Amino acid sequence: MQRRQLGRNGPVVSALGLGCMGISDAYGTRDDAESLATINRALDLGVNLLDTADVYGAGQNEEFIGRAIAARRQEIVLATKCGFIWNEAGEGRELDGSPRHVYEACEASLRRLGVEVIDLYYLHRVDPRVPVEETVAAMSGLVAQGKVRFLGLSEVSAVATRALRSSDYCVAE
Repeated sequence: MQRRQLGRNGPVVSALGLGCMGISDAYGTRDDAESLATINRALDLGVNLLDTADVYGAGQNEEFIGRAIAARRQEIVLATKCGFIWNEAGEGRELDGSPRHVYEACEASLRRLGVEVIDLYYLHRVDPRVPVEETVAAMSGLVAQGKVRFLGLSEVSAVATRALRSSDYCVAE
């Protein structure tokens, strides 16, 4: 399996990663045995990047991934995302990029995944109510605390990325 480095200083990952949303969310009936077999087969083939999010299956996805990778954790670059919350009715997702939510979401993800550190933690979507620089500053605090190794942003505009690149919060491209 080919490998590539994410950014200038980021982790080395397989050219193909395994997106795990379908394990508990979005694509039909959940099948834990098939999902576990898929994860193990991907790892056997050299895939080392597993991607999940706290919002997939309302946290159930991370719990499953945590159990599935426990014996093979050293082989994996584990990526998860934050930035969505379930609304009060439990019917849909809302954005929350507040620093408080970033810290709370990371703690919850660490607990559900059963790990001490997340390899790649990224923002699922930018919350237009919170300057992205504030969100990224909170995420950078997680790196400083040793809870996260690398940071990323999902679906962020070029304008926002350029603003971060020129700030003190982000050095990776």
